Amino acid sequence: MSLKVFLELVEIKAKTASVLPFLLGVCFSYYYYHSLNWANLLLFFIAMFLFNMSVDAWDNYNDYHNALDKEEYKQKTNIIGRENLSPREVLWMLLGMAGVATVLGLVLVVRTGWPLLLMGIFCFAVGILYSAGPRPLSSLPVGEFFSGFTMGGMIMLISIYINTYQEFTFDLSDLWRIALLALPNMLWISNLMLANNICDLAEDERNHRYTIVHYLGKKRALQVYTAKNILALVSLCSTPFIGLAPYTVLLIVLTLPFFYRQNKLLWEKQVKNETFITAVKILAVGSFLQVILYLLGILFDFIF
Repeated sequence: MSLKVFLELVEIKAKTASVLPFLLGVCFSYYYYHSLNWANLLLFFIAMFLFNMSVDAWDNYNDYHNALDKEEYKQKTNIIGRENLSPREVLWMLLGMAGVATVLGLVLVVRTGWPLLLMGIFCFAVGILYSAGPRPLSSLPVGEFFSGFTMGGMIMLISIYINTYQEFTFDLSDLWRIALLALPNMLWISNLMLANNICDLAEDERNHRYTIVHYLGKKRALQVYTAKNILALVSLCSTPFIGLAPYTVLLIVLTLPFFYRQNKLLWEKQVKNETFITAVKILAVGSFLQVILYLLGILFDFIF
């Protein structure tokens, strides 16, 4: 297996969806709690990245085996069939990555406490059930919620916890602050799956995958997609006014024309290889700018 094929199998291009929430958690830990633990951060980053790659490979593996549209999807679309990969080798590879991630996660549990074990079990369960079994989460109307909540919310929460475990409390006052800060990422990540399901509606229905788009219809799904993009920006801009982020994050309003154009392109055409990329761009630009502008504010506070 070439490096190029491996990177496509583990969907390396989608890793911003996990890396940026991780970095946002690091920023918040420093800005709000004034606490960073570099050893824990390194262990968690490696474990998170390996598990995320194994989940995406697992998704491709299950899609390959469960596809009913064998001629079109299994042989021409899915990377395992298209690149003539050995399903057995793919399975052993993803199990190896998940195994290493598990060991590193247990090391972190020993270092930080049992709450991390519970959060880790939840994330592992979602990762496995996302594409496993006769009715995987990705094929159900709840797929968008679990992808957004787990990657956009839980990764950030864990990133904060491992830095602040000695003082962190799971009371509502702390959790709602973290939830509000994580909300843009949760919405954009869930919109990534929603846009994918909008574009894949016909193919999903042929393969008996009844996602939320099947029940809403394309037009209503596009309305939900737009509303979530708007809510993400509104919630992001509210965070400086309640002390959760520096005021530099408000500079994201300068990119409103970009978000409008990308959203409009998906409304005009829902074709996977042409306009799905608009959702990827919104997530990448929005999440990246949230982190960069947050870091810029921290830097200004440090200098001045």
